[in-house]
Amino acid sequence: MTQIAFHFGAPDKLAYTCRLLRKAVGSGARVMVRADQATCQRLDVQLWAVSPADFVTHCNGAAQGSLAVRSSIVFADDSPADPVQLSVLVNLGEGVPAGFDAFKRVIEVVSLEDEDRQQARVRWKQYTSLGYDIERHDLNLKAGI
Repeated sequence: MTQIAFHFGAPDKLAYTCRLLRKAVGSGARVMVRADQATCQRLDVQLWAVSPADFVTHCNGAAQGSLAVRSSIVFADDSPADPVQLSVLVNLGEGVPAGFDAFKRVIEVVSLEDEDRQQARVRWKQYTSLGYDIERHDLNLKAGI
């Protein structure tokens, strides 16, 4: 069964997602990031801005051939055609992604903004109504340690 984790309290959602992606790729995971096109573009720029030692390969979900196969991170505004080669789904979108259960792990990143937190509550309820146990990571508590 797919593991679901919510990371609550990201003060800068995209900066946190960049760190999360570098960590996931560093552990050998291939990741799909589901977000609207504008968010994917901002995340792409931020990933290019990291130091060369921290750079992770990434591409748009529409990429063809070897680029898509060799990229550690794939950006998409929908579920991919072939999620088998991607083990982690990072959801930055508003709803529960279709086909999320094809991934080993789903990570929901939630900012401090009220609207984002409200949408996360709805997704949490949807996952639990489908029978999933959810792992909760409160980033505010970790920052205080």
